[in-house]
Amino acid sequence: MAHGSGLRQYVEEFGTVLTGMGLPPAYGKLLAWLLVCDPPAQSVSEIASGTGLSMGSASTGARILERSGLIRRVAVPGRRGRFYEMAPDAVVRRAGDAHPYRQFRELLDQGLALLGDEPGPRTERLRMTRDFYRFMEREIPDLVRRFMAEYPGEERRA
Repeated sequence: MAHGSGLRQYVEEFGTVLTGMGLPPAYGKLLAWLLVCDPPAQSVSEIASGTGLSMGSASTGARILERSGLIRRVAVPGRRGRFYEMAPDAVVRRAGDAHPYRQFRELLDQGLALLGDEPGPRTERLRMTRDFYRFMEREIPDLVRRFMAEYPGEERRA
């Protein structure tokens, strides 16, 4: 496995890519670190050291990512303090939750109800966006189930 500067470069690149997807750079770096760090449970200090983030950025990022369900706080026997880790299936579980899609689709439905049958670009924007979220709401859970059926986990790796 890569060590030292190779891991730091990976964390930087991961942060850059996720920044392009709309996440703050600190969150991308934090996620990258928790994907590759050893041991898997890391203190805020260890996260800051591994990512080059300030303690404040690492702490804030960890709290926000914990609330989003991407990382979790764990106890580490024999050590005091807050430790965070990313479960192997965290992204899959988060992606498979249809609730955010449904919630946004319902909001778009409200917008369409406000506009009624009004023809024009704003109705078309709302309708297209609503239809996309309706599609995602319906399809993403099935995609995640298919992925989980095809990816049994640890026993598949050898």
